[in-house]
Amino acid sequence: MIGGVCAGLAKRFGTTPGKVRLLAVLSCLLPGPQFIVYLVLWLALPESEY
Repeated sequence: MIGGVCAGLAKRFGTTPGKVRLLAVLSCLLPGPQFIVYLVLWLALPESEY
């Protein structure tokens, strides 16, 4: 809900934003650069209202 990244990804892949948000939160439990990827996507996504 912060940058619209999950809503944008959900729209792109034809699923609900809630499912993508849940996957994003669960992925934070795994080691890796999830937060950095989220920031890059936030900057890369065009402005839109979701």
